[in-house]
Amino acid sequence: FLKVASITGSGTTAVGQLSFAEVSGGTSWQAVKTSNFTAVAGEGYFVNTTSGAITMTLPAGTLGDEVVFIDYAGTFDTNNLTISANGSEKIVSSTDDLTVSTERAGNTLVYTDGTQGWLLKNN
Repeated sequence: FLKVASITGSGTTAVGQLSFAEVSGGTSWQAVKTSNFTAVAGEGYFVNTTSGAITMTLPAGTLGDEVVFIDYAGTFDTNNLTISANGSEKIVSSTDDLTVSTERAGNTLVYTDGTQGWLLKNN
């Protein structure tokens, strides 16, 4: 993207110099997961539960961290995705695991704080 590198002068007669900068952020998508794994903040996962249930363990959370998941094969209703928090952290204010059993489910988990933990955000 273009950004303002410098400005000379002021008001309506100011002159700006532009430069290019790299866009950062976004989700780094990973190869399809077919067995239990530990997620990494900023990554997205296609989860294939065709052969059996899978557990995704969340990383230790920091404010604003995001983890994205999608039901790759449409089999979460048959073989669930279990989402487990890191240690004593919470998912939607509970220390219980979160079971995803909706076919073709996809969502983003965002870490808020120690009270609520990881919250679901609509994509």
